[in-house]
Amino acid sequence: MSADDADVPAQRVKNVLIEDEMEQSYIDYAMSVIVGRALPDARDGMKPVQRRILYAMHEMGITSRSSHRKSSSIVGETMGNYHPHGDSAIYDALARMAQDFSLRYPLIDGQGNFGSTDGDPPAAMRYTEARMAPIAEELLADIEEDTVDFAGNYDDRLTEPAVLPAAVPNLLLNGASGIAVGMSTNIPPHNLTEVVDACIHLIDNPECTVEDLIAGPDGDGPVKGPDFPTGANIVGRQGIYDAYKTGRGRLRVRAEMDVEERDRGGDRIVITELPYQENKARRIERIADDVNEGKIQGISDIRDESDREGVRVVIDLKRGANTEIVKNKLLESHLETTFSVISLALVDDQPQVLNLKQLLEQYVEHRREVVRRRSQYRLDEAEDRAHILEGRLVALDNVDDVVELIRNSEDRDAAKEGLQSEFDLSEPQSEHIVRMQLGSLTSMEAGEVEDEYAEVQATIERLEEILENESELLGVIKDELREVREEYGDDRRTSIVEDFGSVTREDLIPEEDVFVCLTEDDYVKRMPVSEFDPQHRGGKGIIGVRPKDGDRVSTVFQANSHDYLMVFTNRGQVYRLKVYEIPEMSRTARGTNAVNVIDLDRDEEVTAVVNVDDLDEGGFFAMATKDGYVKRTEIEAFENVHSGGIRATKLEEGDRLVDVETTDGAQDLVIGTRQGMTIRFDETEARSMGRSARGVNGIKLQEGDEVAGIVATDDADDRDLLTVTRNGYGKRTALSEYRVQSRYGKGLIDIKTNERNGDACSLNAVSAGDGLVIMSESGQIMRTHVDEVSRQGRNTMGVKVMNLDAGDWVAGVDVVPVPAEDDADDADDADE
Repeated sequence: MSADDADVPAQRVKNVLIEDEMEQSYIDYAMSVIVGRALPDARDGMKPVQRRILYAMHEMGITSRSSHRKSSSIVGETMGNYHPHGDSAIYDALARMAQDFSLRYPLIDGQGNFGSTDGDPPAAMRYTEARMAPIAEELLADIEEDTVDFAGNYDDRLTEPAVLPAAVPNLLLNGASGIAVGMSTNIPPHNLTEVVDACIHLIDNPECTVEDLIAGPDGDGPVKGPDFPTGANIVGRQGIYDAYKTGRGRLRVRAEMDVEERDRGGDRIVITELPYQENKARRIERIADDVNEGKIQGISDIRDESDREGVRVVIDLKRGANTEIVKNKLLESHLETTFSVISLALVDDQPQVLNLKQLLEQYVEHRREVVRRRSQYRLDEAEDRAHILEGRLVALDNVDDVVELIRNSEDRDAAKEGLQSEFDLSEPQSEHIVRMQLGSLTSMEAGEVEDEYAEVQATIERLEEILENESELLGVIKDELREVREEYGDDRRTSIVEDFGSVTREDLIPEEDVFVCLTEDDYVKRMPVSEFDPQHRGGKGIIGVRPKDGDRVSTVFQANSHDYLMVFTNRGQVYRLKVYEIPEMSRTARGTNAVNVIDLDRDEEVTAVVNVDDLDEGGFFAMATKDGYVKRTEIEAFENVHSGGIRATKLEEGDRLVDVETTDGAQDLVIGTRQGMTIRFDETEARSMGRSARGVNGIKLQEGDEVAGIVATDDADDRDLLTVTRNGYGKRTALSEYRVQSRYGKGLIDIKTNERNGDACSLNAVSAGDGLVIMSESGQIMRTHVDEVSRQGRNTMGVKVMNLDAGDWVAGVDVVPVPAEDDADDADDADE
């Protein structure tokens, strides 16, 4: 810049605040994005790029009846004439309009690779070809008949439609999604038949409510809900109602699954429909990741067997896996998504959130304007044609005079002027007559003109009736909608299933009593109690588990499949477990490794199980260790047990937790040893301690002896103490026979342990009518009744309870309620 230029003062200076300028500039930019790119028009449901692609194809003559053309040529024509925003944006829009998994009614008939549900991108535009789908032509129908406004293109060389005539309600049929500045839209696709019926219903009942347009318990209208191109299921109707009434809602969309039996045993889950806009390959990959990480148990293989006919993802389950648990876990984590509805569209170039009725009203009003303008256009043409035909009829009636006048005229202009003055014709009529051929003056041609004139007059009358009578105009709209429904209507793909609340794993598990078995090598399983019939004392039982060589059963207990359990181990740890998380298996199965269910360390064994559902507030856990220590800890201290377990008690080197009992704080504790000694003392002698404490001495053990179990009782307790030995012998003795002593004494003799009996292995408080479950280390399970075991005094040997094979020993005893059917069976036996 020269010095002279620098001295020239500015002609006009405008002072503005920078924040005001930034605000206005941003608003201008935002509105440009909102109106020009991101949001669909409420009338034809199209964004500008989609509208321009279809119009460019229309101008190129690429209809559903023409041959396919290279996508690159369509993209180039669109970009050069109408949409100067880059070829990638145009091709992406074109490809999406060709995807039958994105649009419920695709607008482009594509040839080649236009992408897949696995997230594969379309092939390059030079490799694909396209033409209009038949339904797309309905969007452009009658566009040449002044049905819509046109505006100049980006460089004013050409004109383009501001909106398409849209003989189909495209916004609801194919939905729309887009993100603008500060706002977004997400309109789901719908079924054409339902939407057309809703339009007709609205035309017939303009005062109807949104509820009148919705099908379901709260309405009897035609629209059941969104209808996704990929099918699947919408869970519940509340989200649908919210979206239709307010323009916003959240839909839970769930995959469609079937369960098939495998030839080699076990089940397989077959996924046949995925939620809308779900990436199939990525979803399968994430399921596989969760299986590998142990988050989903029971799956052995995943295969994608999908083809052009549809989706088929096969998930093979391991033998013994609970199919319902796996299905529910898949739904929780992978196969149920949320579709957030935001019905935002442009109304008079302003973004508005519309409910269902408003969306339909916008379309119906648009069609009313289109049909009115089309009718007026056709009326004008018909009147022009009638005017010409009237002139032809005059010429035919005066054919000799007309021919003579034209022949004697100096030129064409003179002939026209003569016709106008002689026969009172207009300039267009005289122009037409002058251009007529002599062959059109025959009598046959005259008859055809008269017939055509009659038809044109009838057309004029009909068009005038449509324009003058609102009901006739609406009738035309309805008739055309019915034709569209007849041509393109189809059945729903998406089902609507009732929402019974959040589906949890527990909801899918039948509630039943089960036996849970654990082995020393940490194998665990559950089995229905119904598989084991009660036997008389001294029975052998039936196989309940078949441990591997070198392994032995360590614990058995009965629980309900829905119970929560506190699982205590020999190392003083406690875990929280839901029974149904333990795999159900057959009687002869070994079980699954417990690390799949409980996070046990190496050489850690379960020694006691407490049912959480039976716990009382304000109670205590009384814990006994092998070396005779006893400790009480408030139950509240175990409220938060995480998946990795927490410490229940501190143990000395070589000691281990043996048994756990619950107390109310005012009971007596009875501790029994392997050599048959017992001691009873007031539980308050063992003060309450924290979880990390070791406890206090509970009983003085003789050399080589160790604690076998612990029982809680009180003075009013009329139950018996059931003691069972390793060799399968046992007895019942009234708890009242065990006098209260001071803690840390030698105690009294409870049962004689000798070569016949073996060591005592289990102590339980029992009542008359209780049931017993006894399991041997080799895996035999026997159910019997407590009443089968005779009552005896202390210091006796007991009777045979379970008949064991040589080398087998009792592993565990559990006291359980006796089912009513067992009582009935006993009554039948007594009658016999």
